[in-house]
Amino acid sequence: MKLAKLPDRTPVKMNVVLTPSLVQRLREYAAFYAETYGNKEEVAELIPFMLEAFLDGDVAFKKEKKKVDGTKSTSSD
Repeated sequence: MKLAKLPDRTPVKMNVVLTPSLVQRLREYAAFYAETYGNKEEVAELIPFMLEAFLDGDVAFKKEKKKVDGTKSTSSD
């Protein structure tokens, strides 16, 4: 089959504690997002995408992940 098995897409809820200054910056970012794209999104809706963008842009993390993933053994189906 050409299509690989789909990954687990079950949302996972996490609780985090943020500093008041970070909460303010996140609200400002959400306002900037609304100005830029013309539609308002709640901070909680933006955070997962912000974290993904951060991780995708972290070159050192991607390099280490690639190294670690390369050392894992793969199983055949």
